[in-house]
Amino acid sequence: MKHFFTLIFIGLIFQTDFVYGQTNDSERGQFSGNLLLNYQKYLRDDSIGANTKVYKENTASTDAWLFMQYRIKGYSFIVRYDAFNNSPLLNPQDAYTNQGIGFWQVNKRLDKLDLTVGSFYEQFGTGILFRSYEQRLLGIDYAMQGIRLKYNINENWVVKGFSATQKGNNKNRFGHANQVVSGVNIEGFLPLGAAGKLGNVQLGSSFVNRTLDRETMDRLVSSINNYDSKDRFYPTYNFYGYNAYATYTKGNFSWSNEANVKSPEAILGMNNLFKLRGGSALYTSFSWGKGGIKMGKNEASIGLNVQARHVDNFSFKTAPTETLLNGLLGYLPSMTRQNTYRLLSRYNAPGQELGEDGVQGEIEFKPRKGTQIFVNISYVQSLASNGKLDPVSGNRVAEKLFSENYIEVLHSISKQDKLKLGIQRISYNQARYESEPEYKVVETFTPFGEWLHKMENGKSFRLEWQFLSTPYDQGSFANLLLEVYLKKNLSVALGDMANVKPHRYDRMIIANKVLHYPSFFIGYTEKTTFFSLAYLKQQQGVNCSGGICREEPAFSGIRFTVSSNF
Repeated sequence: MKHFFTLIFIGLIFQTDFVYGQTNDSERGQFSGNLLLNYQKYLRDDSIGANTKVYKENTASTDAWLFMQYRIKGYSFIVRYDAFNNSPLLNPQDAYTNQGIGFWQVNKRLDKLDLTVGSFYEQFGTGILFRSYEQRLLGIDYAMQGIRLKYNINENWVVKGFSATQKGNNKNRFGHANQVVSGVNIEGFLPLGAAGKLGNVQLGSSFVNRTLDRETMDRLVSSINNYDSKDRFYPTYNFYGYNAYATYTKGNFSWSNEANVKSPEAILGMNNLFKLRGGSALYTSFSWGKGGIKMGKNEASIGLNVQARHVDNFSFKTAPTETLLNGLLGYLPSMTRQNTYRLLSRYNAPGQELGEDGVQGEIEFKPRKGTQIFVNISYVQSLASNGKLDPVSGNRVAEKLFSENYIEVLHSISKQDKLKLGIQRISYNQARYESEPEYKVVETFTPFGEWLHKMENGKSFRLEWQFLSTPYDQGSFANLLLEVYLKKNLSVALGDMANVKPHRYDRMIIANKVLHYPSFFIGYTEKTTFFSLAYLKQQQGVNCSGGICREEPAFSGIRFTVSSNF
């Protein structure tokens, strides 16, 4: 079927080009696309733990995605070809080989109605209740396959609905789940007062239903029948989720709220037993900013952003039997700052679907032109119901999971030079996040800095440094990176991250000595195509992208990447 659709797609391209070849440019079809290819050559290094299947057996892997889109007269045709050759991307401990059509779509706009059949990505509200999306560099693709309708009631209100199944998981990327998921969402915009003088409100509400298939229900019942009588329950075929959200904006002030609730269903608890639970997830955030503040001869500005979230048993997957990142339908991103530096991003706080309370606040202050100060504070704790046991009372109490204190100062020394200095402190409950009971809570202190110097003809260089100090996990690290732009389209980077004060737990498979993780990178851009070649070593740890985190093994080898738009 997929190959048949591909042939139809190619035939349509040639046919429409021929039919409309003599018409004006506005009626001509538009063809576009992009390619991403990632080739890795693995160089085994047992000292850092780079010894998974791809190092022992395959030694090389390729991941590629070719996206093609054709538009003509309100029609849109999309095909994406995916290829995985000996790839550890879907399962870091294994190697996956398969190829085929990973995404296909036909879309047509009919006045106020937008019709989509095939694959699609969608999000309701913040995505806590439902979000289908892709993070290909983490091996994640939660595309839905079915039918979706969007209807524009008027210029301010739209309603959309779908019925579909989720595409294949990490075991079979080109298959699809057997569970049917349906949803409807209405969203609109209301001006308050004449012409919105009192502000504006964006409102929305959603409903989602997932139905289990008979095979999944049989597996679930078989597991529950093995429980003690006090732990048994009757699982349900259908799950229902609801949400309502609103955002009020006026000038430089914005306040958003969202409430999500779900009907009782079987979810996997911390004791690896299924339980029948309903759930909820509440989210709020507000932001405010003000400029033109007089401070002597200077004009200052300030911005504030605060967000908080409460999660209680809000697990939403294609089936209760799915684990880790498989089958996710709801989206619980980390409630903490998304750091980019190598050591600052080493410890992250993935959202805890069984329960957490989190808050994050950031202040951006510009006391004068060319100077910026950022302060970020975040804190996440478990709910008392799934916290730790109090040794005195014997009751469960909330447990601290994560906290971060971050300050950064960016100052323009001159037109050519910019300097950044900062400090980060983190508390990371490694035992809870990584299911390692004997591990201690990681407390880090990380000063960091960056110097950027611009030269003539688009040349520049950037020096970046960090030092992470902790007595736990793998110990303390230092990182130094030099990046040089030789031309606007040519850059070279050289760096090294060293485990300068090592610490090891018994379960760690890395050498108990000072370890170096060097990196070398060269990147070249030719029009709309970017090439990169890198040699690097990377320690085992949690890798995050777009707020989604997963544990990844150590990497040692050569990486070649091509990214092109056409």
